[in-house]
Amino acid sequence: MSVNKAILIGNLGKDPDLRYTPGGRAVASFSLATKDQWTGQDGEKKESTIWHNIVCWGKTAELAKEYLRKGRQVYIEGRIVNRSYDDKDGNKRYVSEIVVQTLQFLGSKPTGETGAAEPEGAQAENRQGEDDDLPF
Repeated sequence: MSVNKAILIGNLGKDPDLRYTPGGRAVASFSLATKDQWTGQDGEKKESTIWHNIVCWGKTAELAKEYLRKGRQVYIEGRIVNRSYDDKDGNKRYVSEIVVQTLQFLGSKPTGETGAAEPEGAQAENRQGEDDDLPF
């Protein structure tokens, strides 16, 4: 048996970027910040921000684009995926991403946001295999 699961609660670092694969499937990506806090040996409180690359597929991607904005807090459950690609200079790059299986909106929309309000605790879930035609 094996388990590959990440659970995060954090704030969006940027608005979701929504694209569509050649097959027409929606895919959204955004960064999510989580904070780690501790007290150092000197007694001072310390804090570190960790950035995560998040990828949503299908209806979840479309909901993320519609309701999420920079700064919004979300709960995410997903699986960790590592992939590589060649950058424009031909260098191999490696990236770790969380592919969303469950996304729950927390808190409220930022002040000044317009549009339909999602239900309290709105949640979206991805089905397995939603990333079969990864566009990047």
